[in-house]
Amino acid sequence: MKFKKMHGLGNDFVIFDARDENLFITPDDMALIADRHWGVGCDTIVVLDKSEKADVFAYFFNADGSESGACGNATRCVADMVMAESGKDKCDIEVTYGVLACEKKGDLLVQVNMGKAKDVKDMDLSHGGVEKPVAVDMGNPHLVFFVDSLDDVEIETLGPHFENLDVFPNRTNVEFVEITGDNALRQRTWERGVGITEACGSGACAVAAAALHLKKAENKVEIMLDGGPMNIEITDDGDILMIGAVAYVFDGVLNG
Repeated sequence: MKFKKMHGLGNDFVIFDARDENLFITPDDMALIADRHWGVGCDTIVVLDKSEKADVFAYFFNADGSESGACGNATRCVADMVMAESGKDKCDIEVTYGVLACEKKGDLLVQVNMGKAKDVKDMDLSHGGVEKPVAVDMGNPHLVFFVDSLDDVEIETLGPHFENLDVFPNRTNVEFVEITGDNALRQRTWERGVGITEACGSGACAVAAAALHLKKAENKVEIMLDGGPMNIEITDDGDILMIGAVAYVFDGVLNG
């Protein structure tokens, strides 16, 4: 099985192209491939397929083999692959919740229209010194906490606590956010089925939506993630435009 290893701001992916060949990978296979000691190592597995509505259909799977539903950083990587194949500066990527318009914004810099944030709502939750998060649906679930200082947040403990609350039957991603300036935010993410990641694109979109909802920022923000900066704009129509870098790591083949 041929694959491509890519990352978006350190959020890394193993990408399989099943557009022209049958590919069968079980959740256990995915967990092994994603394992950083016994497999290739990645945060997310991506499987590409043909689409009747777009240039390609992208399926996303967490490192434990569970389906993710959305992944902004991986979408940017797939978009750059597709645009490199076609020689064009635009493409459409179909995901489980719709078709995302993508556009090249520079060398290895891609914009994705991630669609609209859904079900943005305040939640009365608290634990370990954090409280009153905002829940956001970006095609996958997010829970966003604003904190005074990220250095004081025990993400390794709080992340899995909120991920697995009964109120989230499919678990949730958890973002912790510090306001660092006017329309400037710092974000760290506990990704469901993965753990702490260097970056989370759909999470950054959720953070921007939550910040606008709580009037902590305007519609254009720069978000600093562990892996680097990302720019998010929420249009007057509510579409969320995400711009960030992508990187190619290597091509490989899995045997056996």
